[in-house]
Amino acid sequence: MKLPYDEIPEYPENYDSGNIMTRMIDGLGFRFYWATEGLTQKDLDYSPSKESRSVLETMQHIYGMSEMILNAPKAKPNVRPKDFTIYSYEELRQKTLENLKGASDLVAGKQAKDFEDFQVIFQQGDKQTPFPYWNLINGMLSDCIYHTGQITMMRRISGNPINPNISVFTGKVRK
Repeated sequence: MKLPYDEIPEYPENYDSGNIMTRMIDGLGFRFYWATEGLTQKDLDYSPSKESRSVLETMQHIYGMSEMILNAPKAKPNVRPKDFTIYSYEELRQKTLENLKGASDLVAGKQAKDFEDFQVIFQQGDKQTPFPYWNLINGMLSDCIYHTGQITMMRRISGNPINPNISVFTGKVRK
């Protein structure tokens, strides 16, 4: 099965709000694809300290946030707590990339006014706490980019660096 984001899709024709968000999500998807491509068990188990998340735990965290990124344009509640340890590395990787692609598709071409209806909603039991889409940008989206960089660094330390031909600037793999 071919996963999304082995390269970044062509850029949109204009800089409308939805297209900018699409590009941000696509950039994350590309980075995550290559940060998690070809991880070994040694990489997945690596953690810089006892108090830190391992690479696998970091992937679980990113997956949870990718669900929120996908749910926000639909104003669909994110029910918590939720156990992400049930997923294998392969499942986490695939589901995260599919969530990001789905979210990108949902916001593509949207106008600024459309984002007024997008919400990040946390639900614990019967209690729902909504936040505007703004919080997703500085929250989950930025956090996913940050943690994807951590995976890149941790896999380098564990002896399995990412493909050196990856260009995050062009969104392609140099030949």
